[in-house]
This record gives sequence, structure tokens and C-alpha cells, in this order.
Amino acid sequence: MKRITIFTSTLIIIALTVGLFSCNRVASVASNSETPQMIEIPIGVVVALTGQHAEPYGFPMQRGFELAREEINNLGGVNLTFMTVDDRSTPEGAKAAVQHLVDQGVPAIVGLAISTHLKEVAPIAQANRVIAFSSVSSAAGLSGIGNFIFRTSLATNISIPSGVMATQQKIGYQKVATIYDEIDVYARSSNEVLKTVLEANGVEILTEETFKTGDTDFSQQLTNIIAVAPDALFISALSQEIAKIVAQTSEVGFPDTIRVIAPDLTMDEVQKAGDGAEGTIGFIGWSSMSDAPGNQTFIKNYRAKYGIEPEPWAAQSYVTLYVLANAIKIAQSADSTAIRDVLAQTKDLPTILGNFSFNPDGDALYDQTVLVVKDGEFQVFE
Repeated sequence: MKRITIFTSTLIIIALTVGLFSCNRVASVASNSETPQMIEIPIGVVVALTGQHAEPYGFPMQRGFELAREEINNLGGVNLTFMTVDDRSTPEGAKAAVQHLVDQGVPAIVGLAISTHLKEVAPIAQANRVIAFSSVSSAAGLSGIGNFIFRTSLATNISIPSGVMATQQKIGYQKVATIYDEIDVYARSSNEVLKTVLEANGVEILTEETFKTGDTDFSQQLTNIIAVAPDALFISALSQEIAKIVAQTSEVGFPDTIRVIAPDLTMDEVQKAGDGAEGTIGFIGWSSMSDAPGNQTFIKNYRAKYGIEPEPWAAQSYVTLYVLANAIKIAQSADSTAIRDVLAQTKDLPTILGNFSFNPDGDALYDQTVLVVKDGEFQVFE
């Protein structure tokens, strides 16, 4: 992998990320000690390196973490090392990975993509007072498991209400259908929040179709949806199933009058779905079109290092490590409780997602973007 060594690029990176290490609390710490010590700290990383979640989630997350670590260590003040463990794309693998890292004495663990996995491992981290900082999971309520649990993705109860408001105002749907994975924790949470929000906005839900993780044929559910003629279809699923459902809408002859909305849609699913993705809408936490400070530099550096376009899960993982490093820098400690206390106070921190804060439960707060697929590419949904 190429390392970015051009001096001017380094200056740009430092300038665009100085907000992470220059808030008032950092200044206060610096003024109370003549020379802030370099904090050497091991960070646990739990990502899928094998199994079904590796390609859509694990590999992008790992790339985002690695790029952020290089930049953070070059900035000075903290030196992060990684202890990476494969969760094998299973809840059992995630539990084993977290327990191993807890036993190794790490103060913080990042990664933990899947809400079903986080629900299983959060109690382990909380009981051992180890920070569990998920960069991707978004089922409502999981950060509330304990005060050592934090997340970068917008939780469903935060992202879906604003996404519904934006889309309903323009599309004007009054009757909809939903389809969701009845096994996956995220998908169930997304569908429940959708039901609550849609009903509160006077939208009638004509049918709720279900499937199970790993299913590949959704033709019957989609045929049932066509029969009730909704104005829109909401999909709550993980990456593999989103791509297949969206692709099959065109195969079963979905009419253009039914708008397809998949809250967690990314370009990965769009590309896999092909022509079926045209016109599909997603609620996105990170966008390559964002003018947030440092975002275009992040994209440039990611391309240079990996030779591909950055994925949303890579961007969110990149932000996760910066937010954590900021707390370590301010705490001037490798102690998990000291870091947790500072992390919980994160407010309006400049990141490539925009100004980043935590609510009292440890869930992220920042502005999301609603995108629509046009000619195979994302455009801002106006």
C-alpha cells in the first residue's frame, strides 16, 4: 500500500483534523502540564474477516480503521496499536472475540458491525468496564445497555424519522408496504421504528412481509406487495438481502408507481442490484458529496492507499477511531473509565460526518443525507 508522504498533504491533513485535538478541554490539559505525555494504547478491533459479513462490512471497516490509525499516530499525542480479531460473521464469533480482547486487557474495542452481535457482546464489555464502540450497528436501544457502549451509526430511532419526513414531503406517499428480516436485530428495529413513524404521520401500512437471514428468493413477498398497490416499499435488511430484494423488484415487474426505500442503502448494494436499483432511496450517514471538513481529503487519501472509492462503513470506522483518539488525548490516560468519561461528553466535534455529538445513551448525533439512485449513481434527494 502506498503511504502518503508528500509534506503538503500532511499539512492539509493536520489542518483539517486539528479540530479533533484542539478543543477547550485539550487546551486545558495542555496548560496543566508542561509537555503532554505520549499515550501508548492498544485498541481491540472486532471485524468480520471471514463469512458473509466480511466483504460488505468487515473489509471496509478494517480499511477505515487502518487509515485513521496511520493519520492519528502521525499527528502525535497518542500512539494506537491494534489487536484485531475476526468475528467470523457470527454472534458466537463476536462474543469469543470480545471476551478474548477483554482478557487481554484492552481499554476499548471498536468495530462490531452487526446489531445482533452487539446485543450479545455489549453486556460482556459493560461488565468488564471496557468501551465497546460500534462503527456500524444501528438498532435502537443498544447503546442503552450500558454507559461503556457507544455507536457511530445513527440509530434507527434517530435516522428513520428524519428520513421519512424528507421523503414523504416530496413523494407524498399515504399507503406503504414493508419487508424485513424477522431474525436480524437491526431489521426488526428498523421495521418497528418505521411502523411507529409512518403511523404517526398518517401513513397506512398495507402489508408487512417477512423473510429470514440467508433467504435468496423474495419473489412471493414482492408479488404480494404489488397486489396491494402501495405508494412505497420500505426495506429493512442487511447488505446481502437488500441487494437481492432491490434486484428482484425489476424481475417481478415492480411498477414505477411504487417507490423503493432502503434506509441502509449503499453503493455496494446499488451495484449488485443493477437496473433494479434505479430510483431507490437511502438514508445515508456519510456521503462522498459532503463538504464536511476533511471529507474530500479522506476520500483522496483512501483512494491513494487502497485504490478504490471509500465505502460508508469505512468512513464511519475512520470517524470512530478519531472520536475515540480525541477522548484519549483529552483524558491523557489509557484507563477505560477515564476515556469513557471524556468520550460521553463529545459534542460538536468536527468530523467527515459533520459535527459529531453523543446523546446521553451513547448514540451519535449528526446530520444525515437522503440520496436517490439516478443513472446508477447516488444523487442528493432534494
